[in-house]
Amino acid sequence: MSRQLFAAFAFDDPDAAIAFLTAVGFAEAGVYRDGAGTVVHAQFDWRDTGGVMFGAARRGDEGDADRAATVGRGACYCVCPDDAAVDAVHASALAAGASSVQAPTDMDYGGRGATVRDAEGNLWSFGSYPGS
Repeated sequence: MSRQLFAAFAFDDPDAAIAFLTAVGFAEAGVYRDGAGTVVHAQFDWRDTGGVMFGAARRGDEGDADRAATVGRGACYCVCPDDAAVDAVHASALAAGASSVQAPTDMDYGGRGATVRDAEGNLWSFGSYPGS
C-alpha cells in the first residue's frame, strides 16, 4: 500500500532539513528544485508508513505568506519498531544538530519515547508506540 498520510512543513533552509531527515532515518522519495536550485517540493518517507512533504518558505509572494508563517512551528510523531530504535534515532538527531526536548523515556502508557527540536524549531517525536 502506498503512503497516505504526510506531515507538511516549510523550511528556511530545506537543504539542511534534507540532511537532518536523512540522518534520523527518513528516505528521499523526491526532491524538486526550480531553476535557481531552490527546493520547491520534497517528499521523504518514514519507514513504510508515512512521511513528510516540504519546500522552501518563500517570502514576498502574497500566496506564500501562510506557508512562511509555519516555519519552525511544525511537529511530527514517528513510530519506531522498538525501544532500541527510539534511543538510536534520538542519538542520530542530536548528532545531526537537533536539541533534546525529552531524552528517551519509558512511557507510563507503554513503549518508549523521545522528542527533539530541529535547527528551525520543529518538534520531532520518536516512539515505540504500543498501539502500532
